[in-house]
Amino acid sequence: MRPLVVLGDALLDVDVDGTSDRLCPDAPVPVVDLVREWRRPGGAGLAALLAARSTAEVVLVAPLGDDQAGRTLTGLLEREVRTVPMPLLGTTVTKKRVRAAGQSLIRLDSGDGRAEFSPLTSGVREALRSAGAILVADYGRGVTGHPEIRALLAELADSVPIVWDPHPRGSEPVAGVRLATPNLAEAEQLTETRADAGDLAKRVHALWKADAVSVTTGAHGAVLTEGGPCTTFRPPSGVVAKDTCGAGDRFASAVAAALLDGASTADAVAAGVETAARFVATGGAATLSTVDNAPEPEAHHDGTSAFDVAAGIRAREGRLVATGGCFDLLHPGHAALLRQARALGDGLVVCLNSDASVRGLKGPGRPIVTARDRARLLTELASVDAVVVFDEPDPAAVLDRLRPDVWVKGGDYADTELPESAVVRRHGGEIVLIPTIRGYSTSRLVAAAEGA
Repeated sequence: MRPLVVLGDALLDVDVDGTSDRLCPDAPVPVVDLVREWRRPGGAGLAALLAARSTAEVVLVAPLGDDQAGRTLTGLLEREVRTVPMPLLGTTVTKKRVRAAGQSLIRLDSGDGRAEFSPLTSGVREALRSAGAILVADYGRGVTGHPEIRALLAELADSVPIVWDPHPRGSEPVAGVRLATPNLAEAEQLTETRADAGDLAKRVHALWKADAVSVTTGAHGAVLTEGGPCTTFRPPSGVVAKDTCGAGDRFASAVAAALLDGASTADAVAAGVETAARFVATGGAATLSTVDNAPEPEAHHDGTSAFDVAAGIRAREGRLVATGGCFDLLHPGHAALLRQARALGDGLVVCLNSDASVRGLKGPGRPIVTARDRARLLTELASVDAVVVFDEPDPAAVLDRLRPDVWVKGGDYADTELPESAVVRRHGGEIVLIPTIRGYSTSRLVAAAEGA
């Protein structure tokens, strides 16, 4: 199958998490004590990373800078996406959100990078001509205004499905794109009209020479017109958004992947609505972030990332197994579980509760062994291929990135609905419960030691 090519403006997104329990003495503003930074690709970079969840091969064509932020951005992408750089004028755009208690307090934007209108390289031309489908992720930084890019896209539109995700400061789609996907606010701004989504979709379709237009409406789904009556696609009932950041990119990337697979436009939009709804329900774009200063969050025998290990197993068409827990004091019960889990596939990743996560689950006296040392001990076991540390009470977010074929838990969870079950099954994985060895538990060992 030919690759899905994402074309657009790539950014660097940073979430700064902290705590805030007091006001500044010289102004009525909160003081935030910084705890950690999370970094992820933004703009077309995020769209490409999300597309990699829906199809095997993704290529990102975007202006990429050689400054520190640009190198960080490229490093975050290279695990799952092949990048074909274009020249960038200026510095990499970085958007930094400062948050406390899950609430965004302020966003700080820096960088002035824009696409340079220099002649296209042979690499860019070859990448676009090799595409089985193209997603244009316009973030208003100049890529969609590049004359040669526009001419090439107009030429390819006859034979390659193109999804155009527009931006208010970007250029309008070239003629013949399969689908344009403005959101409700963008459609209102474009048409200078306040109306229902169906009317807006028809107005945008009349303005642009696109085969179809889909106006996305957040929690209400999307409205599609292909020139005739509108069709409304609603998300599954009962799905509640935890974080809507990245929803538009997830919708557009899922639509493009479906078109790559040969779906009709209507079926692709339906798939996009459902995929985006489940994406925001499991944490949104934050689930793709990499923590900047967690204690050895991704450990492997040779120092490579746990996600690199997972990608390597998938590339070999192997079977990825994952399990999780605190593993505070390693004992024979743990060893048996890990050995049996590893036997179920071609590689085993352990999702390890961080120190803060263990304290939240077990109480202030735990853990006894720090996450750094627990990760080191686990990676010394022949059955363990890699370890990834997570801060949340359960590993659902990290499993959304790992996408294991098998998720293993001890048999003591037999009568419990695991909070991570939905994530595992959504990615096509199965859940296996392995009987535990009687007489072994960390809590029992701790109690025995305290009574000695």
